[in-house]
Amino acid sequence: MKLGIVSDLHCNIAGLNRALELMGPVDDLLCLGDSIFEYRFSNEVVATLRDSGFHTIKGNHEEVFLGPLGERARSREGIDPELLQWLDDRPWRLELQYGDKKVLMVHSTAWEPYGEYVYPHSPSLARFGEENADFVLFGHTHQQLAERFGRVLVINPGSTGDGRDPRNGRQLSCAVLDTESAEVTIIDFPDPAREGIGVAAG
Repeated sequence: MKLGIVSDLHCNIAGLNRALELMGPVDDLLCLGDSIFEYRFSNEVVATLRDSGFHTIKGNHEEVFLGPLGERARSREGIDPELLQWLDDRPWRLELQYGDKKVLMVHSTAWEPYGEYVYPHSPSLARFGEENADFVLFGHTHQQLAERFGRVLVINPGSTGDGRDPRNGRQLSCAVLDTESAEVTIIDFPDPAREGIGVAAG
């Protein structure tokens, strides 16, 4: 099975659409959270996730927007209530089974307290290897990695909406995982929203 993986879209529909093109034909699509950005909501991004059949989890930006502090932002005109409800119904973590392979999706960490930024050289990274899964996918840091800890292959696709990784020139990125071969392809690409294609906020 080939899985197309995106994370940290932050309302960038142009980045998401480009990632879908670059990933090519895949068997399933996964989004690791932060599809929205602070107090902004993108109907286009959330509709694309829903209509494309993405397995989607929530991140820290959804936590703020959908929580008490986001009440005013949620009441703004132009937000599709069905899309808002769809996003609110997404889980915080998700376990998927592909044949004999188990995939765990989280946004930041698989352990409490949630929200830690686990960077490529963080000592905490090895803790993902303690999970009962073949693959652990996470986002949050906007920094890509693919590293094995014991039986667990840990993957962060980087950000598909807000490039912050200095190692790839702060480009956007996404990933394709082959669950049979455990081959990971991370795809870097320039942000099309910075090339004159607008970022949709509503």
